[in-house]
Amino acid sequence: MSMWWSLHLRREAASVPLARRFLLGAMETAGVDPDISYDLSVALSEACANAVEHGGGLGEGGDDAGHPGGRSEQYRVTVHLDGETCRIEVADSGPGFPARRTLHTAAHRSAGQPPDPSRSAGPQPLAAGCGVRQAEQPPALAESGRGLCLIEELADHVHFGNAPGRGAVVSFDKVLKWREGALLMVC
Repeated sequence: MSMWWSLHLRREAASVPLARRFLLGAMETAGVDPDISYDLSVALSEACANAVEHGGGLGEGGDDAGHPGGRSEQYRVTVHLDGETCRIEVADSGPGFPARRTLHTAAHRSAGQPPDPSRSAGPQPLAAGCGVRQAEQPPALAESGRGLCLIEELADHVHFGNAPGRGAVVSFDKVLKWREGALLMVC
């Protein structure tokens, strides 16, 4: 058995805890291990916070950028839970991610492979544990700027992309662990 749901949320700060609580409630009801649920809820919160902060501006044909309920004032969260994995996608209507950069997933880092020396050569080496170049890292005491790195650390596979004319898309998945007698595992 599997389940999926999709939320269309306004780009308002209050939507972030709403999405997180919806996810946690669904995972609790389904019987997902609380540690896995927590990791995914933090990653979802970061993706939603990015959509709220950076996800507007394109609008439907450019004509609704300032109108209430217009596409540029919304973002979408889609969650699919099945017997083995949870896949989450957060899509907004903002300008998307800047020019392509190398991003790593937790699965690539933990595969037992030694680090690629060519990635750390040059004037802007990659920061340890994150696919963002050190020059792009926030200052040590900054209160923001670490969301994408957190998502990469908490999920097993991560994809940051752009939907042409539609904005940024962050998708990530994690292998699930279940509590004994979990609802989705019983069926």
